[in-house]
Amino acid sequence: MSSSLIVIKVHLEKLEISKTLQFEPSATIQDVINLVRAKVPEAAPKQNENYGVFHADNNDQSKSQWCENDRMLEFYGFTNGTELIYRDKHRYLKVKMLDGAIKTVLVDDSQTIAVVLETICDKVGITNTEEYSLFIEESKDDKKEEFQSGTLSRRDKSMKTTTLQKVEERDKKKMDTLKKKLHTDDEMNWLGHDKTLREAGVEKNTLVVLRRKYMYEQSVNIKNPVEINLLYVQSRDGIIDGTYPCPVDEASKFAAYQIQIQYGDFDEARYKSGYIDLKEFLPKDFGKKKEVEKKIKDEHKSIVGMDALNAKYKYIQLCQNLPTYGVTFFLVKEKMKGKNKLVPRLLGVNKESVLRVDEKTKQVLKTWPLTQVRRWAASPNSFTLDFGDYTEGYYSVQTTEGEQISQLIAGYIDIILKKRRAHDMYENDVDEDSPILEEHVMPNKATVLQRQNNRAKNPTT
Repeated sequence: MSSSLIVIKVHLEKLEISKTLQFEPSATIQDVINLVRAKVPEAAPKQNENYGVFHADNNDQSKSQWCENDRMLEFYGFTNGTELIYRDKHRYLKVKMLDGAIKTVLVDDSQTIAVVLETICDKVGITNTEEYSLFIEESKDDKKEEFQSGTLSRRDKSMKTTTLQKVEERDKKKMDTLKKKLHTDDEMNWLGHDKTLREAGVEKNTLVVLRRKYMYEQSVNIKNPVEINLLYVQSRDGIIDGTYPCPVDEASKFAAYQIQIQYGDFDEARYKSGYIDLKEFLPKDFGKKKEVEKKIKDEHKSIVGMDALNAKYKYIQLCQNLPTYGVTFFLVKEKMKGKNKLVPRLLGVNKESVLRVDEKTKQVLKTWPLTQVRRWAASPNSFTLDFGDYTEGYYSVQTTEGEQISQLIAGYIDIILKKRRAHDMYENDVDEDSPILEEHVMPNKATVLQRQNNRAKNPTT
């Protein structure tokens, strides 16, 4: 019987001691925890501590993991000499808000990002958690390195470049420049909600950014200043960087609200002295137009007495009325009609539709309601929408962001179904005019089809 026992070395991280213990292969991780605490009473968790067992893979850190308490040792393939760490699952995570504030939140390192996100939102006072997500903030050096890595060095004379490679490189550079100008979602490397922080590459000192990913709920609770501020900052950035294009009259209103928020009531002296630089409050295209200043002043005068919270609320409401509000854009390439040529195009996704958008003017060229999208397919270099029995057939584009587009569509559908189920718990009557009904969502719609090179061009069941 004893020959079947396996010897496990357990490091008690906080106490800086180790214990060598014997277990049956069928023993669970909880058995390991119980024996550790029996042998070392000081290892018992104190208030607000949650100890567990962690296995560090020295050969591949990405395979390091928290062990589930009800799993057997043999499930993880642990054998004689395996080393485990007994440590607190809690860790501090630095979270950057859109207004630049950094919050330090105590989270459970063993849980998925979906659970961590709930903890963060609860801590900062956000209620619609399902609409928010996280991404790692890259340093300027990281971005510079990423940009340079995509460009062939002219000084490297040993690198022989074919004409085709030169064309592809020039084309990639144009697309990268266009992406920066358009502020598409290609910039965001969202963390998968089904992964743990460790699996997503969030290390001890990593800074993550909290941002609203899904623009589903448009009702804004003015009694929640945290949500108001987050949504205002995201809306403001979208207006100024051109993500949400608007005519000059509305740009003037946005600028007036922002000035009211930052500087208070209208004061002519501030304008004349140059204390207020209007370029900071306007999209780049309007910054040099002289007539804009008068429009902004008139708008600013009309909101005298409005406090900052209400001005943010009004700003958000005005932004929500724009046709591109809530649309997440991806820069893709589509085949030019009648020609064997690929041209840039914006593919947009919002809570109701998938949109084909002009990349220069952001004018909506085509709208497909989510109810018409029967399936979609993502491959490493393309993305295809299948409309089933609808007249459009399918729409295919060239992109390396197919997986991100797929996740966004699936995320919106998940939110829609969640809201529908919650609504149906209280209402027996079904609203036939709702954007999407559960019976319209087939099982194969909410999943990504197999990634085969020819799959995206001809998706079939």
